[in-house]
Amino acid sequence: MKISIIGAGNVGSTTALRLAEEGVGEIMLVDAANGLARGKACDLEDARALKKCDYRVEGTNDTSAIEDSDIVVITAGLARKPGMTREELLAKNAAIVGDVCRNIKKLAAQAIVVTVTNPLDLMTYLALKVTGFDKNRIIGMGVSLDAARFANLIGRELSVPPSEIEACVIGAHGEGMLPLPAFTSIKGVRLDEFLSDKKVEELLKMTVNRGAEIVSLLGSGSAYFAPSAAAASLVRAIAKDEKRTIGVCAYLDGEYGIKGVCLGVPCRIGKNGIEKIIELDLSAKEKEKLSCAASNLKDLIKQLPAEPSVK
Repeated sequence: MKISIIGAGNVGSTTALRLAEEGVGEIMLVDAANGLARGKACDLEDARALKKCDYRVEGTNDTSAIEDSDIVVITAGLARKPGMTREELLAKNAAIVGDVCRNIKKLAAQAIVVTVTNPLDLMTYLALKVTGFDKNRIIGMGVSLDAARFANLIGRELSVPPSEIEACVIGAHGEGMLPLPAFTSIKGVRLDEFLSDKKVEELLKMTVNRGAEIVSLLGSGSAYFAPSAAAASLVRAIAKDEKRTIGVCAYLDGEYGIKGVCLGVPCRIGKNGIEKIIELDLSAKEKEKLSCAASNLKDLIKQLPAEPSVK
């Protein structure tokens, strides 16, 4: 299986490392910056003897190298700076992702596309528009990362390993995300059995602000260890046909009463990409918040080129 990663910055190169070490497929790392992807690939190659892994990673600045890819991961774009929202990246990253997607359409017309570039929900929508691919083949990484952050914060609060926590987050990847305590459990027991409503609300706010907190602490750039882990997990679910339910950014066409927008919801992921959108039984308040997130995204979509014809 050929997996191309477009963007060899921190997220892209770390995703390449994770996938290579797991033996998911042959990795093609592509970046417009001359020498960057090749240099990262050489460095990854040098680790093979130490890791006792015989993976194959190539790097180039030639976009044509993505030809006939089975999966293409888009990490190319500018990262947030302190105080900047994901949406403020819209114009510049839309231009980058638009060009990338035109090349994917031409060179890898059968690929499943995973978007990681922010603002993620809008870049997922843009990828759908530019490629014209079936909606099941365009997947945004988004809320799987948010759920991991929610689980980590819960685990830290309760001194429980995050691996024992099943966290659920839906909505936009950003200020419009909606962590769902009623669908979050620890060893099968609902979160609200462990924590007060006040403490749960505090953790919800911390989850929403987690990305901005990391950007502020770093001072330059944004998170990449957890985002790359989320991206690699999603690629693995596709490559190995895991049929696993993961929170991803998907095009909604009536699900949850929402149409014409890409938004984070739980989906069954397998070799065909998004194989089923799972509709949770949300409360009236949760439905209202999800609808609000969709409405806000629709306003921002107007800043993109004309809406696509979605298959």
